[in-house]
Amino acid sequence: MEELYFYIEKLGNSTYALKTLEVIEIYVDLVFIRWLLWLFTPIVISFLLPLLIILFLQLSVLFLHIYRHRHRLRDAYGQDVWNGARQTLVTLWDAQGWIWHGYQVEGLENIPSQGGALLIYYHGALPIDYYYFVSKLLIHKRRVIRSVGDRFLFKIPGWGLLMEVFHVFTGSVQTCSQVVQEGHLVAIAPGGVLEAQFGDENYNLLWGRRTGFAKVAIQTQCPVIPVFTKNVREAFRSISIGRSWLRKLYDKTKLPVVPIYGGFPVRLRTYVGKPVSYDKDTSPEELAEKTAEAVRNLVYRHQKLPGNILRALMERVYEPPEEN
Repeated sequence: MEELYFYIEKLGNSTYALKTLEVIEIYVDLVFIRWLLWLFTPIVISFLLPLLIILFLQLSVLFLHIYRHRHRLRDAYGQDVWNGARQTLVTLWDAQGWIWHGYQVEGLENIPSQGGALLIYYHGALPIDYYYFVSKLLIHKRRVIRSVGDRFLFKIPGWGLLMEVFHVFTGSVQTCSQVVQEGHLVAIAPGGVLEAQFGDENYNLLWGRRTGFAKVAIQTQCPVIPVFTKNVREAFRSISIGRSWLRKLYDKTKLPVVPIYGGFPVRLRTYVGKPVSYDKDTSPEELAEKTAEAVRNLVYRHQKLPGNILRALMERVYEPPEEN
């Protein structure tokens, strides 16, 4: 008898549920809602994917903090015990680049195996290509790049350790010259956050009159090597709505205020050019312009302009040969 009451109650609830759905269908167009979900899901995902990259970076920071507490005696041993942590993280980033972006590097032979050099690169909306590039260089050439980063990176909670382990610093001309003279590779994006935030699919350089890197090169007489990644603007983009207002806000705060979207699995390939020719009599302005021209040449040679997300996605399947 109790079982009979149970099934009757269950049937009654089912009937009630069906009637409720009928009422909802009268007042709500479910087909229209499904169409809206279909329409906006890709947009929502495109803004969520950059957050996943930030999450990946935060997980990297968490790993380093755990690793640090496992090596409290590093000062006593007098050695760089972060090598194991770096190798682990760059292996993960390299795997991420290969799986999601089919990442490759061409021209690694243009980077010296020892001695100081400047690597001058184009800054994407989110420099995911640079993370992959750092990983490739450490894996294949056993060289750790010293990177010049913006000050706001050091203000993100927990990221100070990440900056320390991967040798990111806010370099003055004197500091950069010293690091190069010590025999290290130093990477600089002259466009910095400005280029990241306000660049677009036309890949114009937003370097202004920045010549600090050129002064470092002239002081140290080190190689200046241009670097550019194809489709970096198709992987992540910054929104174009309200740019004039956002530019004013950026000029006042110097913070990355422009939202970015993307994470598209486009093919990324970094091209390392031959060193820029110059001598000790070259002025900083002349060398800066020569370097900018070298980076532009890499853009014009390897990137179809303007960049197109759909075309970049198709290149994961078929990539036509480049025109000489």
